[in-house]
Amino acid sequence: MIRIGVLCPAEIAKRRFMPALLQCPEFSYVGVGMHRREKAEAFLAEYPGKLFESYEDMVSSDEIDAVYIPLPPALHFQWANKALQNGKHVLLEKPFTMFLSETETLISEAKKGSLALHENYMFVFHRQMEELKELIKSGEIGEVRLYRMSFGFPMRPAGDFRYDRTLGGGALMDAGGYCLKLATWLLGDSAHVKTATANRTDQFDVDLYGSATLVNEENVTAQVSFGMDNQYKCELQVWGSKGMLTTGRIFTAPAGFAPTAVIETDGNRKEIPLSADDTFFKSISQFAECIERPEERELNYREIMKQAELVEEFRKHAGM
Repeated sequence: MIRIGVLCPAEIAKRRFMPALLQCPEFSYVGVGMHRREKAEAFLAEYPGKLFESYEDMVSSDEIDAVYIPLPPALHFQWANKALQNGKHVLLEKPFTMFLSETETLISEAKKGSLALHENYMFVFHRQMEELKELIKSGEIGEVRLYRMSFGFPMRPAGDFRYDRTLGGGALMDAGGYCLKLATWLLGDSAHVKTATANRTDQFDVDLYGSATLVNEENVTAQVSFGMDNQYKCELQVWGSKGMLTTGRIFTAPAGFAPTAVIETDGNRKEIPLSADDTFFKSISQFAECIERPEERELNYREIMKQAELVEEFRKHAGM
């Protein structure tokens, strides 16, 4: 049994992580780390466990084997590094870190201690992903000419960390990371960024929206667009030589929700039901696999590094 602690009682931990964690037989929930007592106590009222008086107490505790870190991105490296140095496996919310050099350091530290790392891009574990890939392989839309993926949402309330540069805010590190992850999943490991643009406004010192073009060694192209002051959009579109495939909940399908794909060919439109799934549960289960199996740990290291490299490429092309 893997004893796990939640480093911070963030909203995503309370709303999405804990319900899924309690379904995972590989894990035993221990408790939550405190920064603000009232928030931690409210969390424990719903999910009873031990209250660790500080983040430091949790990552150094002998009662903990693994740590889930849902802190703002700028704090990921500091606390993941401390957890690894104390021999803990680490599940980090996306983005993994702010910079490629930080990611390289964490992976090096994890390898030294044979410790698991996992970046919680849970959408890749949804059953719809393989079903969509099978639809593309079926040839119904012909040969792929272009992948287009978009993820954006309206402005969040004042005080949201996403709009705070010091906390690691910015659209690239939030919505943009999803699009880059999906582009890699579709294009493969040879995917690289060819062009990128990041846009700001006078009101915020972070990028609010952006776009990029990625290409693989077969010259298949993916166009990505994202933002966090946009009309909501969460879409994958695959343009083929004979038709078009579109689906509208590629990144955010909640547990139990069955997405739908639409295929359009020669004026015909067909809706195809896709499977429901629980991506948080499956992502946590993958973390358990990484803890138990060295080959899964190595695979995760490579995937985490690839994502960090693409973010770095984006920054360079966008002049960030």
